[in-house]
Amino acid sequence: MRRNFELKRVSGALTLILSFGLLLTGGDSQAQSRGIFVPYSTAGFGIGTSSYFGDLAPYRRPLASMFKMMRWSIGGNYTRHFTPRLGARASFTYARIAGDDYIMNRDSKHESNVFYARNLHFRNDLKEFSLQGIFKLIPDNRSYDRRPQFGAYVFAGVALTAHNPKALDSLKGDWVKLQPLGTEGQGNEGYAKPYSLVQFAIPLGIGVRYKINNKFDISAEIGFRKTFTDYLDDVHGNYADPALFADNPTALALANRTTNQYAVRKGADRTDALKKFLQVNYFLDTNDPLAALPTTGFGAPGTARGNSPGYTDNYWFGMIHINYMLPSQIKCPPLR
Repeated sequence: MRRNFELKRVSGALTLILSFGLLLTGGDSQAQSRGIFVPYSTAGFGIGTSSYFGDLAPYRRPLASMFKMMRWSIGGNYTRHFTPRLGARASFTYARIAGDDYIMNRDSKHESNVFYARNLHFRNDLKEFSLQGIFKLIPDNRSYDRRPQFGAYVFAGVALTAHNPKALDSLKGDWVKLQPLGTEGQGNEGYAKPYSLVQFAIPLGIGVRYKINNKFDISAEIGFRKTFTDYLDDVHGNYADPALFADNPTALALANRTTNQYAVRKGADRTDALKKFLQVNYFLDTNDPLAALPTTGFGAPGTARGNSPGYTDNYWFGMIHINYMLPSQIKCPPLR
């Protein structure tokens, strides 16, 4: 009797231990099935396009400003995925933006406006380092290899951008740095100080992602950069007194190009279009518009050279990235 009782006690204890073990095992499996997220990292490389909005690419013509002077961009990034929805990215992007009054306004609808007559152009190679937070509209599963086939996300952050606008010197055929020339009189008494070649920006954007396999994704995104400068194109204020450039013929030539016969980048003759400009805006008929234009006061010292008061220059990137899932840990071989 006593032996049977002890056997029942041992059997009951074993049953309790097994039940507790099954409960723990089941709980762990259930927790995994619910998705205990394993953070992971990716490294990416991207190429794409760039464009800008500013004095030579106005906001009131968004499609023309976006596509007529579109240029290239290239970059790399490191991204850490902390939760199924949240990540952070450090990225470097090298890109070119450009603008040209002639290209933007050479059609018959716009060649009579003041921007055609201004005849400025520029290009600017941007070097941007940014830190961005990422919010995934479609969350990840518990590990990178189980991430959804498709994904979408938004991002925002801060950026530091180095820039240096240049223009083509028609006499030498070289691209000349504009900031040291002080094309609007910067650095002279009574004028603004030279603008900085390093600027803060705020990146904002949206992207979509496709899982190629466990290790690689491809993504496409468009990102807007809000800046705090109006000098990405070297154009902001008024025409300076040409006497400031008496000792610098290059600065004199690049500060005011209104009476140039040719659009420098394309080599196109502007004479006929300037005749139309004078007829439409000043009711002046002439066979020599290059000589007549200064008599109107257009391009005179103190008159507007820039055309976006109160607005800053901003830029866009459209990029396609290939992203590689970095190994999160080294797996030990099984013991034998």
